[in-house]
Amino acid sequence: MHLHIIGICGTFMGSLALLARELGHQVSGSDQHVYPPMSTQLAEAGIVLKEGYHADHLSLAPGIAPDLVIVGNAMSRGNEEVEALLNSGLPYTSGAQWLAEHVLPGRRVIAVAGTHGKTTTASILAWLLESGGLTPGFLIGGVPRNFGVSARLGDPRAPFVVEADEYDTAFFDKRSKFVHYRPHIAILNNLEFDHADIFPDLAAIERQFHHLVRTVPSQGLLLVADEQPALERVLAQGAWTPVAHFGDQATSEWQLTLERDDASRFQVLHCGGEPGQDQNGQDEDGVVEWALTGEHNARNALAALAAANVCGVDLVRGCAALARFETPRRRQEVRGEINGIQVIDDFAHHPTAIAATLKGLRAATTKGRLLAVIEPRSNTMRLGALRERLIESVADADSVFWFQPVGLDWSMEELVASQGARAQLHNDIDKLVTAVVTQASPLDRIVVMSNGGFEGVHERLLAALTTAQKAAASEGHV
Repeated sequence: MHLHIIGICGTFMGSLALLARELGHQVSGSDQHVYPPMSTQLAEAGIVLKEGYHADHLSLAPGIAPDLVIVGNAMSRGNEEVEALLNSGLPYTSGAQWLAEHVLPGRRVIAVAGTHGKTTTASILAWLLESGGLTPGFLIGGVPRNFGVSARLGDPRAPFVVEADEYDTAFFDKRSKFVHYRPHIAILNNLEFDHADIFPDLAAIERQFHHLVRTVPSQGLLLVADEQPALERVLAQGAWTPVAHFGDQATSEWQLTLERDDASRFQVLHCGGEPGQDQNGQDEDGVVEWALTGEHNARNALAALAAANVCGVDLVRGCAALARFETPRRRQEVRGEINGIQVIDDFAHHPTAIAATLKGLRAATTKGRLLAVIEPRSNTMRLGALRERLIESVADADSVFWFQPVGLDWSMEELVASQGARAQLHNDIDKLVTAVVTQASPLDRIVVMSNGGFEGVHERLLAALTTAQKAAASEGHV
């Protein structure tokens, strides 16, 4: 069967394309403004990528059309290729529905949901299951570096980990994608307002999360973060599945205690008592020492340890495996170091995620300064929702370089001015790079935060730092 995917370079759709190829299907796709790592991953898999959205992309050859078209959730009516699809009468479906019908049946599905941390938690969980010898399948909205790909089928007898997004499914299916997955285990990591382009308020998102809760069987498990009022409101709407909490509360079945301020070492306690206990009903504990920083990542790891434990990976072994865990691409990923200056890439784009990333890096940056380079380009940020929270989100940065992307519906000038001399605003990428490199010194860390390609700013920074280092060396300063 030949599948054609409209919007193939989205993190979800690109991962879906890999699974379809692994199942033996021919796959082509179309997209625009593509960037790594997904574009690179598709090219390496030999998947034909067509630039832009055009009617003739639905013709594989004269008189030959795809057997099925999968439509990405970023596509809308009025798109040339979408209109051609509807007029053609070709069969079409959404990515989430195709996954549910062709990959997930018969698998023990573990869905990782939450406003923040889905990619990291799902990547950790897949790695823990792999380390436990289970060869899991997975679909993750990023590229876990322990695996090198964002999706694979794995052993059909092993669990399948899916990053469960609350965003809507397609222009013809406005339910959240995760209601399609029918998980046996659902991780609910956190919940706050986001996706202002499709949800009017937090209550609307809570309703979608409750739709997910309704799909988890009574013999399954809900792993729910503690100290999350929105998640407790979701459970209060009704839960027919055993619930285990995780976090730092004494009442939670899974608990963590930070042993270092940067959370690079922490203790895990698995308390006895239903449903959070080992197979013998005894308390267990373990210690994690790993490369990631930030309490938010420790909590992500705790959730993954709990889910892996339910699947048979003992706690001590799981904790040891985390020492070998590599961050997914674009999650605290060190892109390079020039003259003692690190350039770090992070996907944080919501104020809460920005604050959590900076807090973790601040604690781990014992020498030098922390320079934040931020592009608020998500749909929520473009609409101006939560913009007041951006000011407090960068409290842990020594300097902040804001970039105002084209299409932002509000001016950032007032926000940046309120931050004083430590903040700058740019709308020209070259001037931004020059400003950052001019200020950066050895031992500083530059963390770039955006959920897009950010005009290749990471490579531009590294190139400019290299040029500055060579210039300084030629003048005898290095």
